[in-house]
Amino acid sequence: MAKVFSGRYTADNDSNVVVFLIGMRINKRYAINKWLPVFNAMPPMIRELYQHKESLGFLSSETFMGLRTTLLITYWQSTDDLLAYAKGEKHLAAWRNFNKKVGDNDAVGIYHETYHVAKGNYESFYGNMPLFGLAKAKKHQIITSEIRTAKKRLSKYNGSS
Repeated sequence: MAKVFSGRYTADNDSNVVVFLIGMRINKRYAINKWLPVFNAMPPMIRELYQHKESLGFLSSETFMGLRTTLLITYWQSTDDLLAYAKGEKHLAAWRNFNKKVGDNDAVGIYHETYHVAKGNYESFYGNMPLFGLAKAKKHQIITSEIRTAKKRLSKYNGSS
């Protein structure tokens, strides 16, 4: 079980971060032969990312699974790092396999969204939580009086007040 950090914490917002959301939606539950290969393509890539974090510019991820939709939130050092990974063999193989086995078949859907967030333009709060989200991806720090509010955490690095 993950260690819970009692109290209030945040993640440092002193550098740019890229947030990449990716996932799939099962549109036809009984079309297992279409959606299962899509579902199974992600774990090997996640393992690779964690095994080579520093060299790939990958910071961390969180995974969520609903009844029909999965969501993987990943954090990256830069869009260049993310795009370089997309050109890597594991991802290209998964993409070729998807196009071959699924293509435009509506049994399963896939999606992704990319956000490049400049330093000081994001903030976070974690109360009595294990390392999670940005706090797992970046420097986890206790909230002090200087950064007690979201407004203070946002202004710490972007110069606004």
